[in-house]
Amino acid sequence: MKPLCAADPLAQNTATETHSANGNGDFTVGPDYPIDPDLTDQGNPKGKLFEFTMPLAESKIFRGDDSTLSPRKKVRTQRKISVYIPAAYQDGTAAPILVTHDGPSRLDLVRNAVDNLSISKDPERRLPAFITIAVQNGGDDGKGSERGLEYDTMSDRLARFINDEVLPAVLNRPEIKAAYPNIAFTDNPWGRAAMGCSSGGAAALTMGWFRPDLFRRLITYSGTFVDQQDDDAPEEADYPLGAWEYHSGMKLIENSDKKPLRIFTHVSENDNRANDPESTYHNWVMANRRTAAALQAKGYDYRFVFSRDTRHCDGKVFQHTLADTLVWMWQGYPESN
Repeated sequence: MKPLCAADPLAQNTATETHSANGNGDFTVGPDYPIDPDLTDQGNPKGKLFEFTMPLAESKIFRGDDSTLSPRKKVRTQRKISVYIPAAYQDGTAAPILVTHDGPSRLDLVRNAVDNLSISKDPERRLPAFITIAVQNGGDDGKGSERGLEYDTMSDRLARFINDEVLPAVLNRPEIKAAYPNIAFTDNPWGRAAMGCSSGGAAALTMGWFRPDLFRRLITYSGTFVDQQDDDAPEEADYPLGAWEYHSGMKLIENSDKKPLRIFTHVSENDNRANDPESTYHNWVMANRRTAAALQAKGYDYRFVFSRDTRHCDGKVFQHTLADTLVWMWQGYPESN
């Protein structure tokens, strides 16, 4: 990937960053998007995939009956949980984890990446044998939806749901326990990552922002850092512009104490509402450029990718960048943390 530079006309509203030794900074990719070989099946040993469901009605955090929900938007009765345990995982060790939103989402690519790179001979191109937990959203999209409630709300609620309900459900699932009797997850927040696209990307950042004691490695593609929070959400009192407050409005990233987080962000050239004026609080390109600039100004370990000639959550961007993103994201684990 080549660094963005000040002369690049597409770099407007983004602080200039020189490519650093550890891969931090701003990058432009495209317009060609060959798939990274590390995201393909190379015939390496495969792990085990498990799938089960969790009824929303049994949750204490997201039951599907919040007063903010619109009756016109459907809520799932069950959410699917997909769990991939790589061949390199040794039963009884406390595994690092990657939680992905809108599951199963890009689980196919993540599986190939961990299959190939957890056994890489190249120390600069190696991944820990993390367990991936892909969590389906609660249904529908936008304001008034269960998905919007879970992903666009500025609170620690989703982080608590994942930590308090989903992770124990995985560890106690009978078929998983039968295959891995001593399965365990690390308690080290540097061993806990979250990833998502669109509102799922905003959700990943929000999990770490509000609960850095639980999740510290965050991956956001086409992040919905816009005013998408329910208008009647209680959180509106504190964050009236929703995730727009991270970079504009309240400028939370710049005006808050620096948090122990490592953050990847991305936006597409033709992402959602790319030509909207600032007054709409809904320009994805503007929002993500400003988020990256705020992270850079505050001194975070961050990487920002701008993809040319692409759209919202464009699949070819994942196929081209996700292996590099995962390698960058897991730098330093566990040696330096």
